[in-house]
Amino acid sequence: MTFSIVARSDDGESWGVAVASKFLAVGNAVPAAVAGIGAIATQANANVSYKGLALAHLDEGATASVALQRLLEEDPDRDHRQVGIVDVDGGAASHTGPACFDWAGGLTGEGYAIQGNILTGPEVVEAIEAAWLAGTDRPFADRLLAALRAGDEAGGDRRGRQSAALLVVREEAGYGGHDDVAVDLRVDDHTAPVTELARLLELNDLFLTATSEEDKVEVTPELDAEITALVRALGHDDLLEWAGTENYEMRVAPSGSWIDQRVLAILRATEDPA
Repeated sequence: MTFSIVARSDDGESWGVAVASKFLAVGNAVPAAVAGIGAIATQANANVSYKGLALAHLDEGATASVALQRLLEEDPDRDHRQVGIVDVDGGAASHTGPACFDWAGGLTGEGYAIQGNILTGPEVVEAIEAAWLAGTDRPFADRLLAALRAGDEAGGDRRGRQSAALLVVREEAGYGGHDDVAVDLRVDDHTAPVTELARLLELNDLFLTATSEEDKVEVTPELDAEITALVRALGHDDLLEWAGTENYEMRVAPSGSWIDQRVLAILRATEDPA
């Protein structure tokens, strides 16, 4: 009833899971990841306790294969389970129990585990793998999403579409740098969940990530005068007040010395909404 990809970034700094299903709120049941430890997807007749158990095994130094073996040895219903795990070093393991509903299967490679059940056919996991391997030039979250989209377009869950989720972790990548959750997005009930997930990822990048050096625009005296006029026309005293009100605080320097180029374009567009 689900297809997913669990992966580590090529630079070894990020881990993540992208998943879609004809199932309500798949992001609640399937994915889990911890920066510097690894990631897991548990599906089919999902055993959600696998998430904490697998990550604990990985934290203790187990490889993905060993962690998976331990999970299955302890589970009398393992024939009904489907699991993908990637460890800290990019080692990958996947299991599809023989009692999972057809079509069910998976693929693994260096840094990724792909699996799905109740799919239109093996072309779904094959499309996910092809897109993943071709996406080395993409940011990690975008690469995961592109792989998920490829599986969806290849047929996906043969029962239809309902939900999708994307989870990415990297040390100090969370809001304000205070945790490791770079992306945690869920589309719980939607007619086109993967498309909606892509829209949310764009918003996540704008509102919940820090500005890169290349996107910073120095606020010169001339630009400061322009910005001040624009924000005051909107009823705000200064740039920082406007940015905080609009949730752009991560894309403006606390000192006001720079502004993100996308946020500057948004601000300028308020002068002429047409």
